[in-house]
Amino acid sequence: MSSSSQSSAPPTLNPLNRRKFLTKMGIGAALSVVHSQGMADTLVNTDTIEQNDARSQLTKDDLPLSLIDNKPLSESNELQSRCIIPSIETRLFASSNVGSNNNRNQLALERLACAGFKVQNPTITERQYLRFAGTDAQRVSDLQNLATGAIAMPKLLMAVRGGYGAMRLLPAVDWLTLGRIMAERGTILTGFSDVTAIQCALLAQGKMSSLAAPMLYSEFGKANPDKVSCQQFVEALINPNLSIEVQNANLTSKQLPTILASDSDNTQTLNGTIWGGNLSVVSALAGSKYLPRIDGGIVFLEDVGEQPYRVERMLYDLYLAEVFKNQQAIVFGAISATGEDGYDARYDVATVIRQLHKLTGLPIYNGMSFGHINQKHSFPLGAQCEITPNTIGGYQLTFANYPTIEAHTIHAEGLW
Repeated sequence: MSSSSQSSAPPTLNPLNRRKFLTKMGIGAALSVVHSQGMADTLVNTDTIEQNDARSQLTKDDLPLSLIDNKPLSESNELQSRCIIPSIETRLFASSNVGSNNNRNQLALERLACAGFKVQNPTITERQYLRFAGTDAQRVSDLQNLATGAIAMPKLLMAVRGGYGAMRLLPAVDWLTLGRIMAERGTILTGFSDVTAIQCALLAQGKMSSLAAPMLYSEFGKANPDKVSCQQFVEALINPNLSIEVQNANLTSKQLPTILASDSDNTQTLNGTIWGGNLSVVSALAGSKYLPRIDGGIVFLEDVGEQPYRVERMLYDLYLAEVFKNQQAIVFGAISATGEDGYDARYDVATVIRQLHKLTGLPIYNGMSFGHINQKHSFPLGAQCEITPNTIGGYQLTFANYPTIEAHTIHAEGLW
């Protein structure tokens, strides 16, 4: 199921920019939505794209990206980037918000093709019903058709974007069968934010892992995709022994230690299944059959744009539902854009997490580089995770037992 993360160079064509490559190889037929403009034209019109995005309603998966994606364009690098022939069978699923900017969708599709991902259903990005990326039935069919065998299971299932809407689909998908077929195929489902609902249901009912990772619209369609996030996305796809180092708690709260634990826990190595995702979504699933119940698990949580009292309320939802019972540890990623409490500025995220530590008695590891931020490190959910404290107050997470993709089939630079 897993493959070696060999470092052989990707099979390149003659030096071609993306647009010439797509024309020469006939990829335009496979990417039927990429019809109005090529890579260069899209980049030239970046200002229009950014202005349109700024006028759109912000959601959890794009709020911080719209605020921090202000780097100057490296247009010459884009145009000189080499592409490879797409060979990784890839399907999109659109479980949540509509990706309202079509230029952004097209740009993302071109980048995926250049990087080696052969997207089988690009027109999915054109769907819309109210705020959603299609009707409930359409969005369910993205996954249920794979469970029934009506559509062959690909190697990669990539979420278009987050926002809201995935929870509406959960009762209509045969997660048990979907998980079994994914395991047989070694399929990797990727996403985060609202897609946490899909990932939790897949693990709880289908016993199948997924990848917490960037999404089509939210990252790869940006004028300047974050290079570190793209590199780490590929690293998580190809490396069967992924590890992530965490040196400080800043992404969670600068007022916290990296490891919040008793002295005896501070040097302990933990092993367990890591699960979770976006705190808002995980807490909304409390009490349902779609929330994993894993003995000896490690809970991962991140969120954005929630005030400290709301973060605490959601953590209490999980605590009162006994979700933290029989867990070994809690890992926090980025808790970003929380703002200041209107009653007392001293009541912050650090205060909230210290309260959680008192409630649960569990060791809490802070500052993991994942969430609604740039420079995030993709990682598998539902896989085995080992947490090892180091001698300078930080820790390392090492992952095992999850599907991967052959390294030589991916050209990482195509993603940016």
